[in-house]
Order: sequence, then C-alpha cells, then structure tokens
Amino acid sequence: MTALANKTSTKRRLLLASDRSDQSSELASILQSVSEVDTIATSDIPEAPAGDLSGIVVDINLRSAESVQRVRNKLRAEAYRALPRLFVLADALHHGSMQAWALGATDTISRPFDAEGILARIRSAFPDSDGYDATNQGQALNTGVAAAHTVMIKIFEKLPAGVPLTMDDIVQAENKILKAIKHSSLREWLTTVGCHHTDSYRHCLFVTGFAVAFAQHLGMRDDDQRRLARAALLHDVGKAFIPVAILDKPGVLTVEEMCEIQKHPRVGFDALAAQGGFPPEMLDVILHHHEFLDGTGYPDGLSGNQISDIVRLTTIVDIHAALVEKRAYRLPFTHAKAFEVMEQMGSKLDQHLLQAFRPVALGTY
Repeated sequence: MTALANKTSTKRRLLLASDRSDQSSELASILQSVSEVDTIATSDIPEAPAGDLSGIVVDINLRSAESVQRVRNKLRAEAYRALPRLFVLADALHHGSMQAWALGATDTISRPFDAEGILARIRSAFPDSDGYDATNQGQALNTGVAAAHTVMIKIFEKLPAGVPLTMDDIVQAENKILKAIKHSSLREWLTTVGCHHTDSYRHCLFVTGFAVAFAQHLGMRDDDQRRLARAALLHDVGKAFIPVAILDKPGVLTVEEMCEIQKHPRVGFDALAAQGGFPPEMLDVILHHHEFLDGTGYPDGLSGNQISDIVRLTTIVDIHAALVEKRAYRLPFTHAKAFEVMEQMGSKLDQHLLQAFRPVALGTY
C-alpha cells in the first residue's frame, strides 16, 4: 500500500488551459497516458498554481489578442516563474514560437500532433511532481556549471599540454548545461559563472549561457539546442594557444597583441581539424565566428550567404557576452547598452536574428 501511495503522489499533474471549442480533447488524451490532466479555459487559469502541479500546457489561438493578453497577465506573474510552461503552436512558423516565448513559454509543441514525440517532450519538460523543487533546480545549475568548467579545463589547460580534446568531452557536458539553464534561468547561470576568476573561461561560459538560452527561447528542438551548446563551448578553443600574458593582460591590447589574438580562429580550427572527429559545422563556428556579413570580419573576410546560420547566431551571442562582461580596462556594459551597440553595427550582423535575440539580451526571457 505504501509503495502504491508513493507512486501516486509522484505522478505528473498537468493543467491544460485551452480556448478551443473541443477543449483540446486530442491533446488531453495524449497527455493522460503519462499524467493526470485538469482541463480548464484560459480565462480560468488561477492566479497561482497548485503546489502539486508539475506544469501547465497552454493551447490558445496566438492570433487572438484577447486570449494572448489574458494568458500573459497570468503566466508572467512571479507565481508561475518556476513552473514549466508548454505552449501549443498551430504550426511551426517562427513568429508563433517567438510569440509563445514572449508569453512565458519554457517549451513549445506544434500541430499536427505526433503522439510519441509529444510524450517524449512532456517527460523532458515536466518531471514528476516531486522532482522539480528548488533544491533540484540548484543542483542542476551547479552540475551544469561544473560540467562546463570541466570542458574549459580540457580546452585551456590540457589541450595546450598535448592532451587531445574529443567530441565526447563536449557531448558529456551538453545535456547538463541545457538542463541547468532550462531548470534555473539564464540570469542565475550568468551570476554563477560571472564569478570565475579566469577571463577566457568566464567568456566561454557566458557565450554558452546566452547561446543555450537563445536556442530555448526560439523553441529549437533538443538536438539543435545541443548543437548550439557545442558551438558555444568550442568557439574560442584557439585561445588555448595564445599566450596567457596577452589573454589576461589588464589593459588595452597593442596592435601587435591584437594581431596575435586574431590568430585564434585559425589556430583552433587547425588543431581540431588535425585531431579529427569534430563535425564540419563545429569547425565552421570555430573558424568563422568573427566574420561579419559585410565582409569586414576575419580570418577569411566572408560575407552574406557565405556565413552559416549557426555562425551568425554564435557571433551575436559572442559579441553580446563580450560587451556585458567585466574587463580590467573597462566597466561592463548594461545588457540594454550592449544590445544598442549591436544594433548600431547594422549590416555587419544578421539584424533579423539580432531582434529575435532581444528578449534574451534584455533579460525578458
């Protein structure tokens, strides 16, 4: 009897808020195979969630201003901040995903429904009711930061000493990092890694946090989130071969020192390409994350369509991270000021992608 009682107490309990005439019956039947489901109208979303609730699923018409406003008023409240919130999109259009995230989504699914895929997302997005408390969130954050730090040690200490870096080293860390940011927040990630005493480590960890948060904000699938995490972790691997005296110089770099720094994309690319085992797109990010769309970047002066989407995204989060970090020779920019500077870069950056990054950059994610 005790075992049965314990099993019942830990089963997921989901709130399905719907403004559809059929009360999202198809979705409800799918959810009921892995959780208890309470279906309500969006107008009846409570001011605060019940203590035993695992998460909320919202199925509304995002083109209805009334529904959107009603849901926004409830789910952007502090009471819902720690609760997983999955939104249903009528299609996979990018703007729908963006609007869902603006309303407070922590994940999205799209019609038409694939039952098996939805259940996998539910299990990932909504742990059993006793598995999503603040303690576990803190543990996820600490575990994710520790995993990322281990990668930094392998990059900046072991790789220059001749110990090979492998793709497995990156893969072992990525899920812990994704979980840390998803189950805590970007702000908590930045606060934790911002205390790191080593500038190069701190920068890579900032970039990783922004990249993962951006990927989650855009509603990217788990595989794509992992691709972005890998790219961010690896993007500055070439700095492992730049003299520490230059990397950690407590002042503005000379022209000669800047030229040395600008060798890091090529050096990193050559090192990992020679080792083998790294996907072409990861090598692309390492080599080209300082390229600009107008052709003024380095090392190859690429422009326009020569620059891949994953590189464009990494470049944006790399620049933003650099601007908001504290440096020995200047105070950190505010997130708003950093974003303004990037807007002023105009045709150098993918401005459509930059605007999609705005909620993450300005802390509204």
